[in-house]
Amino acid sequence: MSKAKQTVFDAPLFGRLLAYTKPYYSVFLLALITVIGLAVFGALRPKVLQMAMDENIELQFQPGFLKYILWMFCLLFLEVICNLTFIYTASWLGQSVVRDIRIKLFNHILGFKMKYFDNSSVGVLLTRTVNDMERIADIFGEGLFMIFSDILKMLVVGTVMVYMNWQLSIVVFFTLPIILLATKIFQKYMKSAFEEVRNEVSNLNSFIQERLTGMKIVQLFAREAIELKRFKAINARHKKAWIKTVWYNSVFFPIAELLSSITLGAIIWLGGLNTIFDQTASIGDLAAFIMMVPMMFRPLHQIANKFNTLQMGMVAADRVFVVLDTHSNILDQGTQSLKAFKGGIEFKKVQFSYVASEPVLKGISFRVEPGKTVAIVGATGAGKSTIINLINRFYDIDKGQILFDGIDIKTIPLKLLRKQVAVVLQDVFLFADSILNNITLGNSDISEASVVKAAKQIGIHDFIKKLPGGYHYNVKERGVMLSVGQRQLISFLRAYVINPKVLILDEATASIDSNSEQLIQDATKKITKDRTSIVIAHRLATIQTADTIIVLDAGEIVEMGPHATLLKNNTGFYRGLYQAQFIEQAD
Repeated sequence: MSKAKQTVFDAPLFGRLLAYTKPYYSVFLLALITVIGLAVFGALRPKVLQMAMDENIELQFQPGFLKYILWMFCLLFLEVICNLTFIYTASWLGQSVVRDIRIKLFNHILGFKMKYFDNSSVGVLLTRTVNDMERIADIFGEGLFMIFSDILKMLVVGTVMVYMNWQLSIVVFFTLPIILLATKIFQKYMKSAFEEVRNEVSNLNSFIQERLTGMKIVQLFAREAIELKRFKAINARHKKAWIKTVWYNSVFFPIAELLSSITLGAIIWLGGLNTIFDQTASIGDLAAFIMMVPMMFRPLHQIANKFNTLQMGMVAADRVFVVLDTHSNILDQGTQSLKAFKGGIEFKKVQFSYVASEPVLKGISFRVEPGKTVAIVGATGAGKSTIINLINRFYDIDKGQILFDGIDIKTIPLKLLRKQVAVVLQDVFLFADSILNNITLGNSDISEASVVKAAKQIGIHDFIKKLPGGYHYNVKERGVMLSVGQRQLISFLRAYVINPKVLILDEATASIDSNSEQLIQDATKKITKDRTSIVIAHRLATIQTADTIIVLDAGEIVEMGPHATLLKNNTGFYRGLYQAQFIEQAD
């Protein structure tokens, strides 16, 4: 359990958050000055009223009365200016801090290992980078400075009260400890309630994100009623969490208002008696105290309300910092250069497991010569896709070595390593953007002319030009406007334009239609020519021309060699796979 959950207010966490305001010190200082101005100018108004009442109104003495009216006007004007400046600067500061933290958080997430995303909910991460960030902004816009302003206003008003009439001040100060105690209890319970609210918001985001992404499966298997029932249950828990906060508010604020009203009544009663009988209080004192009692008690209400905002922001900050403090990055301290990289890849007794004690690769060794094509086949779960993940260092191996031209990939900078490798996956991901931007992925070094030239070289230019807008056609989210085969062709072009030294095709022809198959086969020949290529395929007919075929079974290499050689082994694993597919195709 984090400190933010253990205590009502976590000072170290708050200090860490304040550190992000250092680049904006001048704005922070301006907001602080306007807060002080709000407290001082607001507290002076009752004093001016008291002087006007005692020196002019009560004595029916007109000279000098206009002076107090002008003072009141000036104080109100200054208070308005301070309030306007405060609202703008505090909100600007909050949004600037949130922008900086959000950029830092997103940049941190970009470097996480794939294992982190395997075990984390996208909805939860979405909540951290969007919803929680807005709560942090509220700390500065509505929480921190307002609480400081309210406390300062109470201190200034309290000082003015004692200076004007200490007897009446005692009445006010008598009820303050009761409200302070109620406020402390309220804050404690609200802390727990807000943590529950944030958890349920994360659950809602995660559930909705997954169902919207997988809507086709939901409808195909007629799970609408089931998913609606589950959503209602999550929504009910979310409502229950919020109702708890409403309940705490509905109990605290009426109690605070009642105590404030009782105090105001006592002031009027005692002040009136003092004014009438023993003259220890003036009409001006009584009017000023009637004005100052709400100024003394309302900040307490606001402090409790703003503390709710502060608490929600602190809870959100704690959750964001948990992600920022997560060390799940691939160690990137490589210094080796790959300027003369030819494309040679070698696995030396590589062992790897996603889960400890459950090995996926069991000490495999093989070599891919520069410019050659190696195919990897095997049953589902044999470890084929794992090899791709390891070449790109999405995961780090447990034992052994992976070498690029004899250089351990751990000594090569990640960005440099991944620039040498292009991957075409079976499940192609396209962003909601134009075809051109999905191919270049924002790389300014790749011009539209070079993309068109590459498309012509691998034979898919005509297909793209037939689309509305051609290369500027927006494929929408995940490329839904294109067929599976068309998305695959785009991914081939995306890999080809970066001119990689190593090309990996992971089941690239597994789910395509017959119309696209010939285009993809032609594109495959073009982009693999004279380039180190690793092809993973279930359909053995697509890899017969590979220089070497590696047969995997349960994380081990059971056979290796050219297609013709492997077929000669009558009891071999590869021959069995080939015959099974041949019979299936014949049927």
